[in-house]
Amino acid sequence: VDNKQLDLKGEDMESMDATKLSRFIESNNLHLVTEYNAITAIGLFNSMIPIHLLLIMNKASSEFEENLHRFQEAAKLFQGRILFILVDSGVKQNEKAISFFKLKMSELPALAIYQTLDDKWDTLPITEVLVEQ
Repeated sequence: VDNKQLDLKGEDMESMDATKLSRFIESNNLHLVTEYNAITAIGLFNSMIPIHLLLIMNKASSEFEENLHRFQEAAKLFQGRILFILVDSGVKQNEKAISFFKLKMSELPALAIYQTLDDKWDTLPITEVLVEQ
């Protein structure tokens, strides 16, 4: 997504096993829409792209698939300029990320925009994702 290449150093390779290599790839692999979790957070925060747009929504909701599809369409338009991140509000481990944006479960689904350079953010409650948003 951000065309950043990370290289493993020789000393890192000497101690590398399959588990460590798999974790390195998973934590640093960014997709058109990257699902947020403890492992992908590392790659997201190390990205060179300073604007992150988060779709905070329960994956079990009936509107999820349609909204995700629209979110992916928007991600194609802004590839390399904005990181598109999905935060599943149905996952207990994501509550901390949701509370960072001062959102309550009753205010979801929502979009959050986060600028890493100055640590500024804003949220927008939504009923559906539109590419125009």
